[in-house]
Amino acid sequence: MENLRIGVDLGGTKVEAVVVRLGGDAPDVLVRKRVPTHAERGYDAIVQATCELVRDVGRECGADDLPIGIGMPGSVTYRRSDGTRSDVPLVKNANTTSLNGRPFHADVQRALGRPIAFANDANCFALAEATWGASRGARVSFGVIMGTGVGGGIVLRGESGVLRAWDGAQGIAGEWGHLSLDAENGLPCYCGRRGCVEMYLAGPRIEQTYAARSGKTKSLSEIAQAAYEGEPAASRLMAERFELFGRAMATVIDILDPDVVVLGGGVSNVEGLYHEGIDAVRHWVFNDELGTRIVKHQIGDSAGVLGAALLPE
Repeated sequence: MENLRIGVDLGGTKVEAVVVRLGGDAPDVLVRKRVPTHAERGYDAIVQATCELVRDVGRECGADDLPIGIGMPGSVTYRRSDGTRSDVPLVKNANTTSLNGRPFHADVQRALGRPIAFANDANCFALAEATWGASRGARVSFGVIMGTGVGGGIVLRGESGVLRAWDGAQGIAGEWGHLSLDAENGLPCYCGRRGCVEMYLAGPRIEQTYAARSGKTKSLSEIAQAAYEGEPAASRLMAERFELFGRAMATVIDILDPDVVVLGGGVSNVEGLYHEGIDAVRHWVFNDELGTRIVKHQIGDSAGVLGAALLPE
């Protein structure tokens, strides 16, 4: 069982787990399984689904004591909503809102009976791409998820080549989805503020805006195709979104100055990001050229769960 790890990716609609053997040039996945998150059933159902899945994949590979890493939305706080301090970490900033304020880490560890490494799901995505994917070899990389939400993770490579996902002092490093593009008149965000990047660049938000403007319902890929074919409503909307992407991403690059930005999530499949989007970043970045590479993910939907498997020491 040497070098075997369990990785779990907790998403808004599904929970995925793998048993993977580490140490090679590519991950060796021995077991993979997905189940619905059942977020609509509330917090307890999410805890139950996660724990049952971990037990299932462990049994399938004949081991019930493998190190576990879990990637999940949001970050942690020790401050309760009433201002008092908690003895265990509580979830905050998760777009699966039933997790917020709840001791998910402690509850899962208690149910499974062993220590677990936790990290933000975007950090797991960034760690996997830096280990095996599009940012392999980079000193500093920024992994972006643009899907049902918008997040980011920072990975640093030490002098010895060891990779580390950087959480920051408050556990919010990389959360560019909550940069405000229009704090006064922008779209209201679930975080309580207005104009957050997530309200403009998340896939469902693009689809909702298109439907409101055109009176037609289309998927993101259909909107992107319509824009390519010159449909006025789709073309205007996507041009606006590429410009907003440029402004927001240029802000990240101005502060972090990474070698590589890796785009993931459903929105990363919009080809215009790698043309008009990068042109907009180049226009807004505080430099006379754009040296940071902005590239599409290589590992794809598996990056989060594989990155989670890298978390245990």
